[in-house]
Amino acid sequence: MTSVGYLQETIDMKTMKEMLEGIRNEVTERGLTTRTQRFLMLPEAEMQEFADVHKHTPLKRQTVITCLDTMKKSMADGDAVSCLVLGTENRDIYILDPEAFTVLSVLTLPSMPVFMSVSGLFDVDFRIIVACRDGCLYTLKRDAAEAKSKVDLGSQPVGLVRLDKNIVVGCMDQTLRCYSTKGRKLWSIALPATITTLELMDQQRHGFKAVLVALTNCQVHVYKDKYLVDVITCDDVITGMKFGRYGREDSTLVMVSRGGGILVKMLKRKAQFVEGSHCGGPPLTQMQKLNIPKKTKLFVDQTMRERDNCVLMHLTFQHDLYRLRFNTAKAYVHSLQSSLNPISTSLTEPVKLSATVQGMGPTFRMNIQLTNTSRTLPSIDWFISFQYDESMYKLQKCYLPVPILIPGLTYNFETKVLCLTDKGISDKIKVMLLKHKSCIPVITAVVSMPVSDVQEIA
Repeated sequence: MTSVGYLQETIDMKTMKEMLEGIRNEVTERGLTTRTQRFLMLPEAEMQEFADVHKHTPLKRQTVITCLDTMKKSMADGDAVSCLVLGTENRDIYILDPEAFTVLSVLTLPSMPVFMSVSGLFDVDFRIIVACRDGCLYTLKRDAAEAKSKVDLGSQPVGLVRLDKNIVVGCMDQTLRCYSTKGRKLWSIALPATITTLELMDQQRHGFKAVLVALTNCQVHVYKDKYLVDVITCDDVITGMKFGRYGREDSTLVMVSRGGGILVKMLKRKAQFVEGSHCGGPPLTQMQKLNIPKKTKLFVDQTMRERDNCVLMHLTFQHDLYRLRFNTAKAYVHSLQSSLNPISTSLTEPVKLSATVQGMGPTFRMNIQLTNTSRTLPSIDWFISFQYDESMYKLQKCYLPVPILIPGLTYNFETKVLCLTDKGISDKIKVMLLKHKSCIPVITAVVSMPVSDVQEIA
């Protein structure tokens, strides 16, 4: 800490300003007192007067508390001694001794804390989840003096509640979000109005826990997980809530409105909470336990074998996966080289070929469609040929000349196929599109012929 506290007569204001600016570059604005920051903002003509007024004033460093919470010191009992946890404007978290009010620990944050949730024991282990002014969640632990994990909310937080092992955060973008303690986002729901405050509803007698969300439309929504359980309508916007014991009532909700009014609502002692009473969510049949058979000796032996040979099984799986990829790539290259693909891979002659068969037999009709998939270039000098077993089939036209193919148009061709066998078998016919003066097909379509009707052939 530095301050313009005691000044020697031999030091002038220019030298003092340079010294303080050097200290500010080392410790940033956070390490300076309010008096020093004000001194550095003054013009040189007013520095001497400011120093004469404050040079004999004792050095004090003051900050502002932004959030409060408590932490059990050594035991988790309800009446056990608790430590006071303070979040301050200078980005520090202070843990105070409940008896001597001395500082037990100081934790540092990257930004100013606005909400925090404390769990654990100070003498054993604890975790502090802090929502800061930069729109992020930070986690502080016992052995770490600074925050380790960071969760970017994307919006400014307006409330934070810890629900078992999850963190529920309300944001200014009218969303209610839930995160795990490790920072993984579990769910997010949109709300009909802006959130003003959050509060945890813990009904220990029935084991019921929910989140109370106050909105600017004068409503308080009760959420069990991400499902809306109930809506409380008020006369004014609720700005503060607290749920807990009030007098002899264990479940009391005290609300403070924007206009200064106080509303007290008490939960009936005989209130029943039915698991399926809330809207939405899984059906009740999903909550029923399945009749799972007991583990057999074969299952246990198989589990032991997988655990003992896990490395070898993983290597075998990787080997088979690489072989599958290799065979797939090899088949793809073969189809490209042998023109077995029904779509042309040439950039200069982009043509698409498709063929279908109609009829019951023994006479079939084969329909062939050609399309030039180019945008501007027409295709010429084409013809269609066929490859088939002449002992099984006979084609009416084995050669089909193709006129010029205009881009964007579909050209239809047809020929009749006669089945010559009565054995009830079928074969494949290859439809090939070739260029004139070339014996290598550009594209090929393989047609699986259906089995011909034997009665018609007889």
